[in-house]
Amino acid sequence: MFKFPKDFVWGTSTSAYQIEGAWLDGGKGLSIWDVFSHTPGKTLNGDNADVACDHYNRLEEDVQLLKNLGVTAYRFSIAWTRIQPTGYGERNKEGVEFYSKLIDLLLENNIDPWVTLYHWDLPATLDMEKDGWLNPNSADYFAEYARICFEEFGDRVTKWTTFNEPWVTTILGYGFGNFAPGRTSNTEPYIVAHNLLRSHGKAAKIYHEEFQSTQKGIIGVCNNCDWREPKTNSEADKEAAERALEFYLGWFADPLYKGEYPKSMRENVGDRLPKFTEEDSAMIKGSCDFFGLNHYTTMLTENDDRENIKNDADGFGGMDEDEKIILSSDESWGKKTTMGWNIVPWGLTKLLKWIDERYDNPEIYITENGAGFDDKFIDGKINDVERIKFLDSYIKATTVAIDSGVNVKGYFVWSLLDNFEWASGYSQRFGMHHVDFKTLKRTPKESAKWYRDLIKKNEI
Repeated sequence: MFKFPKDFVWGTSTSAYQIEGAWLDGGKGLSIWDVFSHTPGKTLNGDNADVACDHYNRLEEDVQLLKNLGVTAYRFSIAWTRIQPTGYGERNKEGVEFYSKLIDLLLENNIDPWVTLYHWDLPATLDMEKDGWLNPNSADYFAEYARICFEEFGDRVTKWTTFNEPWVTTILGYGFGNFAPGRTSNTEPYIVAHNLLRSHGKAAKIYHEEFQSTQKGIIGVCNNCDWREPKTNSEADKEAAERALEFYLGWFADPLYKGEYPKSMRENVGDRLPKFTEEDSAMIKGSCDFFGLNHYTTMLTENDDRENIKNDADGFGGMDEDEKIILSSDESWGKKTTMGWNIVPWGLTKLLKWIDERYDNPEIYITENGAGFDDKFIDGKINDVERIKFLDSYIKATTVAIDSGVNVKGYFVWSLLDNFEWASGYSQRFGMHHVDFKTLKRTPKESAKWYRDLIKKNEI
């Protein structure tokens, strides 16, 4: 039995584009995901999030679901296009009022709002008129948007995340091109990542210098990372696994905690990797008050010493070519999730220890962890036993890391609701609440009841 500290944060996470719907309501502008999902062939079955879970019109109902769960925190994202429809200029009153109402409802129910400023839904106008994240000036547009949010909501919000999974924005959006804005390149991802880090640095500087002393909040980044386990005990594979972690998590976390990119990236990427100015490096280093981690799976890693690697099947040679690795799975790990992801709880333990050691024992919040399964109604209920097993095993893996001295302060399940799963459309169900996408009826799954009981007992 493991008893969690009294102040351990239990939460669940969502994102604006995946649940809100109301894509043309309330003065909202178009995002790159609105454009992408309306482009034929970009999403499974041509699905889009025009309605999604209709959370925009069902705030009271969804906050009641959170209250029923007993969570102490709710992590959600703000749609930039609801605050500034074009990504710049005047603030949109209706958008501000919507999020203000959500925040007030949460606080009335003793739920701490954790706000993510960017979860992949860049204003389409910024992308079309200003080259989006490829433009160095994107950092100034983002900083201005962040300032508006600090001004409007910071009297009630004390937990801020600038970016959710910048790796995904970078690699899937500008490398592989299977996420918005759908670009493919082996150079652009490095430029985009650089500008995302600069954007975070500028926003965090504004918060720390102008708002933190009165609002008493914290700000950070939620980075995603899978564990990379060496395929064999050879030194080459061990080095490959370490290099893979540096290209995945170190790419974004090293600048935040050390002020520069990992050495392996600087050596392997060469001139395609931008360099920080001294001013940018100083602004970015030490800018996070906590370490947000989104974790889902584990892969085996082996060294790839072939010359001229080309990953043509993906239409992109950048990452594997630059990392010089080959990824695979171990058959003994057994059943995968419906996303095809391995279920390897000890990978989370190892990753938490790696972060703890590399970044000098930061406060860590697991801001996303969860799994997609083929949930079925049987006798009027959804007994998602596989999800319960998954969550149970990963939370236990977290306690092993805590016992070894890793400073984990909270855990958020992905996700509150079944929702629009990006390019996979509505084919994947990650929620603790089933959503009928025809009627929009919400039904708690057995995992919701299991999580409620865990939170109540505060032990596993």
